Amino acid sequence: MCLVVFSRFVWSPNLESDAPDGKKIQKKWPHVKPAKWHRASLRLAVGAPLGQFGRVNNASLADAALVVLGHGTELNDQSAVPVRQHAGELRRRKLFRAVQEAYWKQEPQIKKVLAGIDAPRVFIAPLFISEGYFSDQIIPEALGFDRSRLIRQATGITFFCKPVGTHESMTKVILSRAADITKKFPFPRAPKPAETTLFIAGHGTERNPNSRKAIEHQADIIRSQKIYADVHAVYMEEDPRITGCTALAQTKHCVVVPLFISDGLHVVEDIPVLLGEPGRIVKSRLAAGQPTWRNPTEKHGKLVWYSSSVGTDPGVADVILERVHEAAKADLIGGGGA
Repeated sequence: MCLVVFSRFVWSPNLESDAPDGKKIQKKWPHVKPAKWHRASLRLAVGAPLGQFGRVNNASLADAALVVLGHGTELNDQSAVPVRQHAGELRRRKLFRAVQEAYWKQEPQIKKVLAGIDAPRVFIAPLFISEGYFSDQIIPEALGFDRSRLIRQATGITFFCKPVGTHESMTKVILSRAADITKKFPFPRAPKPAETTLFIAGHGTERNPNSRKAIEHQADIIRSQKIYADVHAVYMEEDPRITGCTALAQTKHCVVVPLFISDGLHVVEDIPVLLGEPGRIVKSRLAAGQPTWRNPTEKHGKLVWYSSSVGTDPGVADVILERVHEAAKADLIGGGGA
């Protein structure tokens, strides 16, 4: 999913800058008196605060339009759910002049939405997992961005933010998903993390090597925390494959967390089949509106728990805001692109 917001930076007296950055600000905006950047705390749904520097005050986004942009597909209406979910939450907070949804592969399409926006600043924050084929190449190029990910025109500035899925706070979302699924289905008992192998499942593609970097990065971080017996990144279309999860696991208990934005066909149909559930059973459950994976399911002598996608976690709305603030600060401090 992607997020787009067009807006012009408006200086807020609540902002505070350190001395070095203040000099750059003064050089770029000589009429502005030095103020201070403030430190704020972001709290995700999992309850963990994230101290952040350089936060743009929420009031400074009041002139901006925000467009949450997803990949989209006509094959499964669930793919649009996170876009509507997070756009609705950010709209409820009334931080922006406007918050809209848009998609790459379905209506309303991103180019049409952007054409109807009347705001001096627009931030495009892709609701994608990685800096991969679509979020790093296809979509930015189609919208006219160069590597600076910034377009300046007489009518305002357009920002293309980094993908939500590569933000550092997604680690907490993954851990929350893994813990919640075993607590919700503790049969015969909720396994201890130290007795469990965690698998982070991604799509993977040979079209762009960056596609798997976000998944591998998260696996490395969680593995270093030594919470689980082991942690593996696995993929649908690259090695190591999701089909090999039970063979890789040295523990009886396995938890699989899909690092996807939505509970679309990949999550609810393809991955359960790759994990060993018969396709006819998965399709039958899907048609009946039932969960396509029953937690836990025994496969090859292992008990496998399978969670919902990370992109539907309520905390993702806060991550979207972080990406917007990062883009605005980068332009303020570094001067942006031409």
